[in-house]
Amino acid sequence: MSLETLKSTRVLAVLRAPSAESALRAADALVDGGVTGLEITYSTPDAPAVIRALDEKYGDRVYLGAGTVTTTEQANQAADAGARFLVSPGTRESLTAAMKATGLIVMTGALTPSEVMAAAEYGSDVVKIFPASLGGPAFLKALRGPFPDVPLMPTGGVSPENIGDWFAAGAIAVGAGSDLVSSAALASEDWAEITRRAELFTASGVGA
Repeated sequence: MSLETLKSTRVLAVLRAPSAESALRAADALVDGGVTGLEITYSTPDAPAVIRALDEKYGDRVYLGAGTVTTTEQANQAADAGARFLVSPGTRESLTAAMKATGLIVMTGALTPSEVMAAAEYGSDVVKIFPASLGGPAFLKALRGPFPDVPLMPTGGVSPENIGDWFAAGAIAVGAGSDLVSSAALASEDWAEITRRAELFTASGVGA
């Protein structure tokens, strides 16, 4: 899968679940609500097993990847499990090289212009602007000025109410965490609430 797949998916649900089972149930709830971009973070127990199970269940019906990738071992595990993309919260040259070596789409984190330059220099396919909530859509738009050709994906602070502003500011896609899958919903196993939130994101143009 290519960057075009990410563009058409539009939103990646950043899934930080307390257990593998809850991650699988939450992923089902997201898909039921129309959100098919699934980023299973390594803060979720048994993340590679979750990725493998979702890959076997959904195949190319979802855009599936691993998040919070901080080591070469995690990058390789996720690739072996069936991930299509890898996301790291920050940017390190050696880690980016290891992620690139898997052949998957690579997204590494940055906030400042210098960090965006480093991520692009090291070969990140997409630069994850994180935490994007610190600057909002106006900050993303400002970054587009000096970096018109760098694909930017804000993560943090994305909601159904402002998702249109992020795309208008130049986002290639967005990462949505607690506004889409809250820790409260996960803790109470309120899968219907997660589906409801996914439907709100979809109605706001996520699936357009």
